[in-house]
Amino acid sequence: MVTSYRGFTRFNQQRNSKMVGNSSSPLPPNKTLLDVIKSLEGVSTETVDRSKTIFFPGDPAERVYLIRRGAVRLSRVYETGEEITVALLRENSLFGVLSLLTGHRSDRFYHAVAFTRVELVAAPATSVRNAIEQDTSVGLLLLQGLSSRVLQTETMIETLTHRDMSSRLVSFLLVLCRDFGVPGEKGVTIDLRLSHQAIAEAIGSTRVTITRLLGELKSSSLLAIDRKKITIFDPIALAKRFN
Repeated sequence: MVTSYRGFTRFNQQRNSKMVGNSSSPLPPNKTLLDVIKSLEGVSTETVDRSKTIFFPGDPAERVYLIRRGAVRLSRVYETGEEITVALLRENSLFGVLSLLTGHRSDRFYHAVAFTRVELVAAPATSVRNAIEQDTSVGLLLLQGLSSRVLQTETMIETLTHRDMSSRLVSFLLVLCRDFGVPGEKGVTIDLRLSHQAIAEAIGSTRVTITRLLGELKSSSLLAIDRKKITIFDPIALAKRFN
């Protein structure tokens, strides 16, 4: 049965009769984090349209998410109304893990929004905790996923420390090149359809400013834009110019 909720199309999967870790044997060496999450009791697959909210700050932290396709933006909303991006997560990234860290019922700390159309695998936090308790190798896989999340957050924070908006934009484009770039004959194409408004929201700017700055980069023959996909001709040259 298909149900809709906050922009989701939710396809509930059949529950496995056995959870990861019920066996006394450790996980096979080739077991991935996706394999683990998909095998948990109560798991579901969710698709979220671009710009739709996955969860709001203050929502109960009851589920853990893994991105199968697309990108998710995590941001912090302050009392002033200002919203600052703390991470832009790619495929195979784990998020929504606050309840695992605190060990009791918690509320969401971040605002999670689909930066592109995304496909997620979501599992109840209780199922994840039970799997960790029954098989330590599950905990190791989760730790590896969290380590990646921390690195992505640190990179985004470093990007936003640039006060000059030109440098901030270039830094953000280079992060996208690294995480979503596809090398080609002309350079590295960021495999995301990015509107000027989406970029502006991600780095705390305005659409007008981003349009002007991207125009300057195009005029300098540093990048090209085709159907909302950005190609960086030479990321090293771009980085050196604005270093």
